[in-house]
Amino acid sequence: MRLLLLLLLSVSASVWSVPIERNGGNQEVKEEEQEENGDTGLYYDRYLREVIEVLETDPHFREKLQTANTEDIKNGRLSKELDLVSHHVRTRLDELKRQEVSRLRMLLKAKMDSTNTQREQMDHASLLRQFEHLDPHNQNTFEAKDLELLISTATKDLENYDAERHEEFKRYEMLKEHERREYLKGLDQEKREKEEKRMQELKEKHSQHPKVNAPGSVAQLREVWEETDGLDPQEFNPKTFFKLHDTNEDGLLDEQELEALFTKELEKVYDPKNEEDDMMEMEEERLRMREHIMNNVDTNKDRLVSLDEFLKSTEKREFHNPREWETLDAKPAYTEEELQRFEVELRDKEEELKRRVETLHQEQELLNERGKALEAQKREYQQAVLEMSQRQKEQQVADALPPAGPNGELQFQPKAPQPEEKETKADQEAEVPNNLPAEPPQNLPVQP
Repeated sequence: MRLLLLLLLSVSASVWSVPIERNGGNQEVKEEEQEENGDTGLYYDRYLREVIEVLETDPHFREKLQTANTEDIKNGRLSKELDLVSHHVRTRLDELKRQEVSRLRMLLKAKMDSTNTQREQMDHASLLRQFEHLDPHNQNTFEAKDLELLISTATKDLENYDAERHEEFKRYEMLKEHERREYLKGLDQEKREKEEKRMQELKEKHSQHPKVNAPGSVAQLREVWEETDGLDPQEFNPKTFFKLHDTNEDGLLDEQELEALFTKELEKVYDPKNEEDDMMEMEEERLRMREHIMNNVDTNKDRLVSLDEFLKSTEKREFHNPREWETLDAKPAYTEEELQRFEVELRDKEEELKRRVETLHQEQELLNERGKALEAQKREYQQAVLEMSQRQKEQQVADALPPAGPNGELQFQPKAPQPEEKETKADQEAEVPNNLPAEPPQNLPVQP
Protein backbone atom coordinates (compact mmCIF):
# COMPACT_ATOMS: atom_id res chain seq x y z
CA MET A 1 0.00 0.00 0.00
CA ARG A 2 2.14 2.84 -1.28
CA LEU A 3 -0.31 5.58 -0.28
CA LEU A 4 -0.45 4.26 3.25
CA LEU A 5 3.32 4.02 3.27
CA LEU A 6 3.79 7.61 2.14
CA LEU A 7 0.98 9.01 4.24
CA LEU A 8 1.36 7.26 7.55
CA LEU A 9 4.37 9.08 8.89
CA SER A 10 4.21 7.42 12.27
CA VAL A 11 3.04 4.17 13.81
CA SER A 12 1.40 3.36 17.10
CA ALA A 13 3.33 2.88 20.33
CA SER A 14 1.46 -0.38 20.75
CA VAL A 15 3.30 -2.02 17.83
CA TRP A 16 5.60 -4.70 19.25
CA SER A 17 8.16 -5.39 16.56
CA VAL A 18 9.63 -8.88 16.44
CA PRO A 19 12.79 -10.25 14.83
CA ILE A 20 12.31 -11.14 11.19
CA GLU A 21 12.78 -14.79 10.45
CA ARG A 22 13.96 -15.66 6.97
CA ASN A 23 11.56 -18.55 6.65
CA GLY A 24 9.69 -18.79 3.38
CA GLY A 25 6.65 -20.45 4.93
CA ASN A 26 6.23 -17.97 7.78
CA GLN A 27 7.37 -14.75 6.15
CA GLU A 28 4.01 -14.01 4.53
CA VAL A 29 2.15 -14.61 7.80
CA LYS A 30 4.51 -12.31 9.72
CA GLU A 31 4.11 -9.57 7.15
CA GLU A 32 0.34 -9.85 7.38
CA GLU A 33 0.47 -9.63 11.16
CA GLN A 34 2.75 -6.61 10.94
CA GLU A 35 0.35 -4.92 8.54
CA GLU A 36 -2.63 -5.56 10.80
CA ASN A 37 -0.84 -4.26 13.89
CA GLY A 38 0.38 -1.04 12.24
CA ASP A 39 -2.18 1.17 13.93
CA THR A 40 -1.45 4.88 13.58
CA GLY A 41 -3.07 5.71 16.91
CA LEU A 42 -5.42 8.19 15.21
CA TYR A 43 -9.05 8.08 16.27
CA TYR A 44 -10.02 7.78 12.60
CA ASP A 45 -7.35 5.16 11.80
CA ARG A 46 -9.82 2.54 10.55
CA TYR A 47 -11.58 5.01 8.26
CA LEU A 48 -8.23 6.18 6.89
CA ARG A 49 -7.06 2.66 6.12
CA GLU A 50 -10.34 1.55 4.57
CA VAL A 51 -10.42 4.56 2.24
CA ILE A 52 -6.84 3.88 1.11
CA GLU A 53 -7.56 0.18 0.57
CA VAL A 54 -10.60 0.97 -1.60
CA LEU A 55 -8.72 3.58 -3.63
CA GLU A 56 -5.91 1.16 -4.38
CA THR A 57 -8.37 -1.27 -5.98
CA ASP A 58 -8.88 1.22 -8.81
CA PRO A 59 -6.33 0.66 -11.64
CA HIS A 60 -6.22 4.33 -12.66
CA PHE A 61 -5.65 5.61 -9.14
CA ARG A 62 -3.09 2.91 -8.43
CA GLU A 63 -1.18 3.89 -11.57
CA LYS A 64 -1.10 7.55 -10.51
CA LEU A 65 -0.01 6.47 -7.07
CA GLN A 66 3.06 4.67 -8.40
CA THR A 67 4.49 7.94 -9.70
CA ALA A 68 3.36 10.12 -6.79
CA ASN A 69 5.72 11.35 -4.11
CA THR A 70 5.13 12.61 -0.61
CA GLU A 71 4.69 16.21 -1.72
CA ASP A 72 2.09 15.23 -4.34
CA ILE A 73 0.05 13.61 -1.59
CA LYS A 74 0.48 16.39 0.98
CA ASN A 75 -0.39 19.29 -1.33
CA GLY A 76 -3.61 17.63 -2.56
CA ARG A 77 -2.67 17.00 -6.19
CA LEU A 78 -3.47 13.32 -5.82
CA SER A 79 -6.99 14.15 -4.58
CA LYS A 80 -7.93 15.50 -8.00
CA GLU A 81 -7.62 11.98 -9.44
CA LEU A 82 -10.66 10.90 -7.45
CA ASP A 83 -13.02 12.10 -10.19
CA LEU A 84 -11.55 9.50 -12.56
CA VAL A 85 -12.00 6.39 -10.43
CA SER A 86 -14.64 3.78 -11.30
CA HIS A 87 -18.26 3.98 -10.22
CA HIS A 88 -18.16 1.01 -7.82
CA VAL A 89 -15.12 2.53 -6.06
CA ARG A 90 -16.98 5.83 -5.58
CA THR A 91 -20.00 3.94 -4.30
CA ARG A 92 -17.89 2.10 -1.76
CA LEU A 93 -16.23 5.38 -0.67
CA ASP A 94 -19.68 6.94 -0.20
CA GLU A 95 -20.65 4.04 2.02
CA LEU A 96 -17.46 4.37 4.08
CA LYS A 97 -18.09 8.06 4.64
CA ARG A 98 -21.69 7.50 5.77
CA GLN A 99 -20.45 4.87 8.21
CA GLU A 100 -17.83 7.28 9.55
CA VAL A 101 -20.40 10.07 9.96
CA SER A 102 -22.67 7.67 11.81
CA ARG A 103 -19.79 6.64 14.09
CA LEU A 104 -18.94 10.27 14.84
CA ARG A 105 -22.57 11.02 15.66
CA MET A 106 -22.56 8.15 18.14
CA LEU A 107 -19.39 9.55 19.72
CA LEU A 108 -21.01 12.97 20.02
CA LYS A 109 -24.15 11.50 21.55
CA ALA A 110 -22.12 9.52 24.07
CA LYS A 111 -20.14 12.63 24.98
CA MET A 112 -23.28 14.73 25.41
CA ASP A 113 -24.96 12.03 27.46
CA SER A 114 -21.95 11.82 29.76
CA THR A 115 -22.01 15.60 30.34
CA ASN A 116 -25.84 15.84 30.57
CA THR A 117 -25.88 18.29 27.67
CA GLN A 118 -29.32 19.21 26.34
CA ARG A 119 -30.01 18.03 22.78
CA GLU A 120 -33.38 19.62 21.97
CA GLN A 121 -32.04 21.41 18.89
CA MET A 122 -28.90 19.53 17.90
CA ASP A 123 -27.16 20.78 14.76
CA HIS A 124 -25.23 17.74 13.55
CA ALA A 125 -23.43 19.68 10.81
CA SER A 126 -22.11 22.20 13.32
CA LEU A 127 -21.02 19.51 15.75
CA LEU A 128 -19.25 17.56 13.01
CA ARG A 129 -17.07 20.58 12.19
CA GLN A 130 -14.81 19.70 15.09
CA PHE A 131 -13.70 16.63 13.09
CA GLU A 132 -11.31 17.88 10.44
CA HIS A 133 -10.79 14.67 8.47
CA LEU A 134 -14.03 14.93 6.46
CA ASP A 135 -16.37 17.52 4.96
CA PRO A 136 -19.23 18.02 7.48
CA HIS A 137 -21.45 19.85 4.99
CA ASN A 138 -21.72 16.81 2.74
CA GLN A 139 -22.50 13.78 4.88
CA ASN A 140 -23.57 11.35 2.15
CA THR A 141 -20.95 11.26 -0.62
CA PHE A 142 -17.15 11.03 -0.67
CA GLU A 143 -15.71 13.82 -2.80
CA ALA A 144 -12.24 15.09 -3.68
CA LYS A 145 -12.45 17.52 -0.76
CA ASP A 146 -12.93 14.60 1.62
CA LEU A 147 -9.75 12.93 0.38
CA GLU A 148 -7.83 16.20 0.61
CA LEU A 149 -9.06 16.82 4.19
CA LEU A 150 -8.29 13.24 5.21
CA ILE A 151 -4.72 13.41 3.91
CA SER A 152 -3.96 16.88 5.28
CA THR A 153 -5.41 16.10 8.70
CA ALA A 154 -3.62 12.78 8.98
CA THR A 155 -0.34 14.40 7.94
CA LYS A 156 -0.70 17.14 10.54
CA ASP A 157 -1.75 14.77 13.31
CA LEU A 158 1.01 12.27 12.61
CA GLU A 159 3.70 14.97 12.53
CA ASN A 160 2.80 15.78 16.15
CA TYR A 161 2.38 12.17 17.18
CA ASP A 162 5.92 11.52 18.40
CA ALA A 163 5.92 14.67 20.54
CA GLU A 164 2.61 13.63 22.08
CA ARG A 165 3.99 10.15 22.83
CA HIS A 166 7.00 11.65 24.59
CA GLU A 167 4.73 13.88 26.67
CA GLU A 168 2.48 10.95 27.59
CA PHE A 169 5.52 8.94 28.67
CA LYS A 170 6.79 11.82 30.82
CA ARG A 171 3.45 12.04 32.59
CA TYR A 172 3.49 8.28 33.06
CA GLU A 173 6.92 8.46 34.70
CA MET A 174 5.90 11.37 36.94
CA LEU A 175 2.76 9.54 38.04
CA LYS A 176 4.83 6.46 38.83
CA GLU A 177 7.23 8.51 40.96
CA HIS A 178 4.36 10.30 42.69
CA GLU A 179 2.72 7.00 43.61
CA ARG A 180 6.06 5.68 44.86
CA ARG A 181 6.52 8.64 47.19
CA GLU A 182 2.96 8.48 48.44
CA TYR A 183 3.37 4.77 49.13
CA LEU A 184 6.52 5.37 51.18
CA LYS A 185 4.82 8.14 53.15
CA GLY A 186 2.22 5.68 54.38
CA LEU A 187 4.83 3.36 55.94
CA ASP A 188 6.47 3.62 59.33
CA GLN A 189 10.19 4.40 59.45
CA GLU A 190 11.38 0.82 59.65
CA LYS A 191 9.24 -0.43 56.78
CA ARG A 192 10.01 2.66 54.72
CA GLU A 193 13.76 2.17 55.01
CA LYS A 194 13.39 -1.49 54.10
CA GLU A 195 11.24 -0.68 51.06
CA GLU A 196 13.58 2.09 49.90
CA LYS A 197 16.48 -0.33 50.04
CA ARG A 198 14.55 -2.91 47.98
CA MET A 199 13.64 -0.31 45.37
CA GLN A 200 17.23 0.87 45.11
CA GLU A 201 18.41 -2.70 44.58
CA LEU A 202 15.89 -3.15 41.74
CA LYS A 203 17.06 0.08 40.15
CA GLU A 204 20.70 -0.99 40.28
CA LYS A 205 19.81 -4.42 38.91
CA HIS A 206 18.04 -2.81 35.93
CA SER A 207 21.06 -0.64 35.16
CA GLN A 208 23.39 -3.66 35.09
CA HIS A 209 22.86 -4.69 31.47
CA PRO A 210 25.17 -5.31 28.51
CA LYS A 211 26.34 -2.38 26.44
CA VAL A 212 23.69 -1.06 24.08
CA ASN A 213 24.98 -0.23 20.62
CA ALA A 214 24.01 3.08 19.07
CA PRO A 215 21.06 2.60 16.67
CA GLY A 216 22.15 2.54 13.06
CA SER A 217 25.83 2.03 13.86
CA VAL A 218 27.88 -0.67 12.19
CA ALA A 219 28.08 -2.58 15.49
CA GLN A 220 24.31 -2.56 15.89
CA LEU A 221 23.61 -3.60 12.28
CA ARG A 222 26.26 -6.33 12.37
CA GLU A 223 24.61 -7.75 15.48
CA VAL A 224 21.26 -7.95 13.66
CA TRP A 225 23.00 -9.42 10.61
CA GLU A 226 24.55 -12.17 12.73
CA GLU A 227 21.93 -12.96 15.41
CA THR A 228 18.68 -12.22 13.61
CA ASP A 229 19.55 -12.92 9.98
CA GLY A 230 21.96 -15.76 10.83
CA LEU A 231 24.71 -14.51 8.52
CA ASP A 232 28.49 -14.25 8.92
CA PRO A 233 29.35 -10.87 10.49
CA GLN A 234 32.55 -10.70 8.44
CA GLU A 235 30.45 -10.69 5.25
CA PHE A 236 28.25 -7.78 6.31
CA ASN A 237 27.01 -5.85 3.29
CA PRO A 238 24.87 -2.68 3.80
CA LYS A 239 23.00 -3.04 0.50
CA THR A 240 22.12 -6.66 1.18
CA PHE A 241 21.15 -5.75 4.73
CA PHE A 242 18.77 -3.05 3.42
CA LYS A 243 17.04 -5.46 1.03
CA LEU A 244 16.73 -8.14 3.72
CA HIS A 245 14.85 -5.77 6.03
CA ASP A 246 12.75 -4.06 3.37
CA THR A 247 10.02 -6.57 4.15
CA ASN A 248 7.43 -5.20 1.72
CA GLU A 249 10.07 -4.74 -1.02
CA ASP A 250 9.05 -1.19 -1.87
CA GLY A 251 12.62 0.15 -1.84
CA LEU A 252 12.11 2.05 1.42
CA LEU A 253 12.52 1.38 5.12
CA ASP A 254 9.51 2.77 6.94
CA GLU A 255 9.38 3.43 10.68
CA GLN A 256 7.95 0.03 11.51
CA GLU A 257 10.68 -1.77 9.59
CA LEU A 258 13.29 0.35 11.34
CA GLU A 259 11.90 -0.33 14.80
CA ALA A 260 12.11 -4.05 14.12
CA LEU A 261 15.90 -3.64 13.95
CA PHE A 262 16.11 -2.57 17.60
CA THR A 263 14.65 -5.66 19.20
CA LYS A 264 18.02 -7.23 20.04
CA GLU A 265 19.28 -4.03 21.67
CA LEU A 266 16.10 -3.64 23.71
CA GLU A 267 16.27 -7.23 24.92
CA LYS A 268 19.60 -6.39 26.57
CA VAL A 269 17.84 -3.93 28.88
CA TYR A 270 14.24 -5.10 29.23
CA ASP A 271 12.72 -8.43 30.13
CA PRO A 272 8.95 -8.63 30.79
CA LYS A 273 9.61 -11.31 33.42
CA ASN A 274 11.71 -8.98 35.57
CA GLU A 275 10.05 -6.75 38.17
CA GLU A 276 12.61 -4.01 37.65
CA ASP A 277 11.96 -3.72 33.88
CA ASP A 278 9.09 -1.50 32.72
CA MET A 279 7.70 -2.33 29.28
CA MET A 280 6.39 1.22 28.85
CA GLU A 281 9.98 2.40 29.15
CA MET A 282 11.01 -0.16 26.55
CA GLU A 283 8.59 1.31 24.00
CA GLU A 284 9.84 4.81 24.75
CA GLU A 285 13.40 3.55 24.20
CA ARG A 286 12.31 2.07 20.86
CA LEU A 287 10.87 5.42 19.82
CA ARG A 288 14.11 7.23 20.80
CA MET A 289 16.16 4.79 18.72
CA ARG A 290 13.98 5.24 15.68
CA GLU A 291 14.13 9.04 15.99
CA HIS A 292 17.92 8.85 16.27
CA ILE A 293 18.19 7.01 12.93
CA MET A 294 15.72 9.34 11.24
CA ASN A 295 17.64 12.40 12.37
CA ASN A 296 20.93 11.01 11.02
CA VAL A 297 19.82 9.09 7.92
CA ASP A 298 16.56 10.59 6.61
CA THR A 299 18.05 13.56 4.77
CA ASN A 300 14.86 14.65 2.93
CA LYS A 301 12.78 14.40 6.13
CA ASP A 302 9.98 12.34 4.61
CA ARG A 303 10.35 9.86 7.50
CA LEU A 304 11.24 7.10 5.10
CA VAL A 305 14.75 5.77 4.50
CA SER A 306 15.65 5.09 0.90
CA LEU A 307 18.47 2.80 -0.19
CA ASP A 308 20.55 5.80 -1.28
CA GLU A 309 20.09 7.52 2.12
CA PHE A 310 20.97 4.30 3.91
CA LEU A 311 24.16 3.70 1.93
CA LYS A 312 25.30 7.31 2.38
CA SER A 313 24.85 7.00 6.14
CA THR A 314 27.28 4.08 6.20
CA GLU A 315 29.98 6.37 4.81
CA LYS A 316 29.79 8.79 7.75
CA ARG A 317 32.25 8.74 10.61
CA GLU A 318 29.41 8.26 13.13
CA PHE A 319 28.54 4.96 11.48
CA HIS A 320 31.86 3.39 12.54
CA ASN A 321 32.60 5.45 15.68
CA PRO A 322 29.29 6.52 17.24
CA ARG A 323 28.91 8.06 20.65
CA GLU A 324 27.89 5.68 23.42
CA TRP A 325 24.14 5.24 23.58
CA GLU A 326 22.55 6.42 26.82
CA THR A 327 19.45 4.51 27.86
CA LEU A 328 16.51 6.04 29.69
CA ASP A 329 17.80 5.07 33.11
CA ALA A 330 20.87 7.29 32.56
CA LYS A 331 18.78 10.46 32.45
CA PRO A 332 15.37 11.11 34.08
CA ALA A 333 12.49 12.00 31.80
CA TYR A 334 11.47 15.01 33.94
CA THR A 335 12.86 17.59 36.34
CA GLU A 336 11.90 18.03 39.97
CA GLU A 337 10.10 21.27 39.10
CA GLU A 338 8.02 19.46 36.47
CA LEU A 339 7.15 16.78 39.00
CA GLN A 340 6.03 19.40 41.54
CA ARG A 341 3.78 21.08 38.97
CA PHE A 342 2.40 17.69 38.03
CA GLU A 343 1.60 16.90 41.67
CA VAL A 344 -0.17 20.26 42.05
CA GLU A 345 -2.22 19.38 38.97
CA LEU A 346 -3.04 15.99 40.47
CA ARG A 347 -4.17 17.56 43.74
CA ASP A 348 -6.38 20.02 41.88
CA LYS A 349 -7.96 17.18 39.94
CA GLU A 350 -8.45 15.18 43.12
CA GLU A 351 -10.18 18.14 44.78
CA GLU A 352 -12.39 18.58 41.76
CA LEU A 353 -13.28 14.89 41.84
CA LYS A 354 -14.08 15.14 45.57
CA ARG A 355 -16.38 18.08 44.91
CA ARG A 356 -18.13 16.18 42.17
CA VAL A 357 -18.47 13.13 44.38
CA GLU A 358 -19.91 15.27 47.17
CA THR A 359 -22.35 16.89 44.76
CA LEU A 360 -23.42 13.50 43.46
CA HIS A 361 -23.79 12.26 47.04
CA GLN A 362 -26.03 15.20 47.93
CA GLU A 363 -28.10 14.66 44.81
CA GLN A 364 -28.42 10.99 45.71
CA GLU A 365 -29.62 11.84 49.22
CA LEU A 366 -32.13 14.30 47.80
CA LEU A 367 -33.42 11.66 45.42
CA ASN A 368 -33.67 9.18 48.29
CA GLU A 369 -35.69 11.67 50.36
CA ARG A 370 -37.98 12.37 47.44
CA GLY A 371 -38.38 8.66 46.93
CA LYS A 372 -39.33 8.18 50.57
CA ALA A 373 -41.84 11.04 50.38
CA LEU A 374 -43.38 9.57 47.24
CA GLU A 375 -43.55 6.15 48.89
CA ALA A 376 -45.30 7.62 51.97
CA GLN A 377 -47.74 9.49 49.74
CA LYS A 378 -48.39 6.31 47.82
CA ARG A 379 -49.20 4.46 51.05
CA GLU A 380 -51.58 7.26 52.11
CA TYR A 381 -53.38 7.06 48.80
CA GLN A 382 -53.62 3.30 49.07
CA GLN A 383 -55.02 3.60 52.62
CA ALA A 384 -57.56 6.22 51.52
CA VAL A 385 -58.69 4.02 48.65
CA LEU A 386 -58.98 1.05 51.00
CA GLU A 387 -61.06 3.01 53.51
CA MET A 388 -63.33 4.37 50.80
CA SER A 389 -63.87 0.88 49.46
CA GLN A 390 -64.69 -0.38 52.95
CA ARG A 391 -67.24 2.38 53.52
CA GLN A 392 -68.91 1.61 50.22
CA LYS A 393 -69.22 -2.06 51.16
CA GLU A 394 -70.68 -1.19 54.59
CA GLN A 395 -73.20 1.16 53.00
CA GLN A 396 -74.29 -1.52 50.57
CA VAL A 397 -74.85 -3.97 53.44
CA ALA A 398 -76.73 -1.35 55.45
CA ASP A 399 -79.07 -0.60 52.58
CA ALA A 400 -79.94 -4.30 52.21
CA LEU A 401 -81.05 -4.87 55.94
CA PRO A 402 -84.41 -3.85 57.61
CA PRO A 403 -84.33 -1.08 60.26
CA ALA A 404 -83.50 -2.02 63.85
CA GLY A 405 -85.57 -1.33 67.02
CA PRO A 406 -84.48 0.41 70.20
CA ASN A 407 -82.93 -2.83 71.51
CA GLY A 408 -81.30 -3.72 68.29
CA GLU A 409 -84.02 -6.07 67.14
CA LEU A 410 -85.04 -6.04 63.53
CA GLN A 411 -88.49 -4.51 62.81
CA PHE A 412 -90.38 -5.87 59.88
CA GLN A 413 -93.33 -3.75 58.58
CA PRO A 414 -95.93 -4.76 56.05
CA LYS A 415 -95.56 -3.26 52.73
CA ALA A 416 -97.86 -0.21 52.42
CA PRO A 417 -100.53 -0.50 49.72
CA GLN A 418 -100.05 1.58 46.69
CA PRO A 419 -102.55 4.51 46.62
CA GLU A 420 -105.14 4.39 43.87
CA GLU A 421 -106.05 7.36 41.84
CA LYS A 422 -109.54 8.83 42.62
CA GLU A 423 -111.87 8.98 39.69
CA THR A 424 -113.40 12.27 38.94
CA LYS A 425 -117.13 12.73 38.83
CA ALA A 426 -116.99 13.34 35.16
CA ASP A 427 -115.19 10.02 34.66
CA GLN A 428 -117.84 8.21 36.73
CA GLU A 429 -120.68 9.76 34.78
CA ALA A 430 -118.94 8.85 31.62
CA GLU A 431 -119.01 5.24 32.67
CA VAL A 432 -122.87 5.07 33.21
CA PRO A 433 -124.65 3.44 30.21
CA ASN A 434 -127.01 5.67 28.24
CA ASN A 435 -129.87 3.11 28.13
CA LEU A 436 -130.38 2.95 31.92
CA PRO A 437 -133.54 4.73 33.21
CA ALA A 438 -132.96 7.80 35.19
CA GLU A 439 -133.78 7.79 38.87
CA PRO A 440 -137.12 9.26 39.65
CA PRO A 441 -136.98 12.74 41.08
CA GLN A 442 -137.21 12.94 44.81
CA ASN A 443 -140.16 14.40 46.70
CA LEU A 444 -142.55 14.39 43.69
CA PRO A 445 -146.27 13.49 44.20
CA VAL A 446 -147.26 10.01 43.29
CA GLN A 447 -149.90 9.61 40.60
CA PRO A 448 -153.01 7.49 41.60
